[in-house]
Amino acid sequence: MAALYLMDLAGVAVFAVSGVLAAGRKHLDWFGVAVVAIVTAIGGGTIRDVLLDRHPIFWIADTVYLWVILAVTAATIAACRYSLPPLRALLVADALGLALFAISGAQLAEQAGAGGLVAVLLGTLTGTAGGALRDVLTGEVPLVLRDRVLYATAAIAGICAYLALAAIGVDRAMAGYAGMAVVAVLRIAAILWQVRIPSLTLDAGDER
Repeated sequence: MAALYLMDLAGVAVFAVSGVLAAGRKHLDWFGVAVVAIVTAIGGGTIRDVLLDRHPIFWIADTVYLWVILAVTAATIAACRYSLPPLRALLVADALGLALFAISGAQLAEQAGAGGLVAVLLGTLTGTAGGALRDVLTGEVPLVLRDRVLYATAAIAGICAYLALAAIGVDRAMAGYAGMAVVAVLRIAAILWQVRIPSLTLDAGDER
């Protein structure tokens, strides 16, 4: 349980960083930056908790999450005053947050009694929803919807790897770390080497 809690805290921290970087690229003021960072960090987990009927919501029950987000936001703002990170830094921070939240979301769904398919869906939602909200608030097409981008697919693959390893008897903590590694490697590979999902192209002239 302690490991899951630390994963959640790490997830909100990394997603807060990605929120700050996204807001900074749009030249928002400090209040706007904080709002985007908070929404990015807690958005996916909040939706997950509502769907699982977990009350109170995780950040209401434990305000440490909010303090972590605010501290990381302040630290990132301070760091950005000395050096502007490249766009790739935002994408890598988002990839790490996706990995952490996808697996922790799936594990929380399992704890609530959800089956494998529901765990995959809720884990993917936990990992992608915060980033989608961030992109909407900053006027970008959400990564999860961009043409052929390996994003939600990376989360699904990592969660499936975690569930498969756990099913064959691998320690759940180790299986979780392996699942996170799968998500992070696939997403970062997509960033560095432009790995894309094959598309289905239909000729409009074939329609009847």
